[in-house]
Amino acid sequence: MSESPKIIAYTDQYSEAFKTLNEEWITQYFKMEEMDRISLNHPREYILDKGGYIAVALIKEEAVGVCALIKSEHEGFDFELAKMGVSPKAQGKGIGKLLGHHIIEKAKELNAKRLYLESNRVLVPAINLYRKLGFKEIVGAVSPYERSDIQMELDLMN
Repeated sequence: MSESPKIIAYTDQYSEAFKTLNEEWITQYFKMEEMDRISLNHPREYILDKGGYIAVALIKEEAVGVCALIKSEHEGFDFELAKMGVSPKAQGKGIGKLLGHHIIEKAKELNAKRLYLESNRVLVPAINLYRKLGFKEIVGAVSPYERSDIQMELDLMN
């Protein structure tokens, strides 16, 4: 039986994994956009230094999943759940669910009241995961991403 995944806080040693795990899914379904390049090439400056957080899922010390909590620029939201990527070889093992729960708990620790995310409806497993985590679809938010065709929120006060 394979080793259980563990979730840890990002350190700079995982910068390449953070970039690669996200580039895999982005380039499989879409194209890299400017906002992707900024956040993936500079996670410390773009995410961590602004009060955000990145979780890394490890199996046998190998990074197989990542997810970020980025300070939200959307009014009424504290953070954005973003840049969740799971290695194709580790998909279907509940890593995304573990990362999602971990990120939500971290947001609560940071006194967040509402989380935001954006995605694309073609990513059916991701959308289903977000719904299972309690996210609800919203309309009217403006996205810097061409690929974004669904926005969701999670009220952490309930």
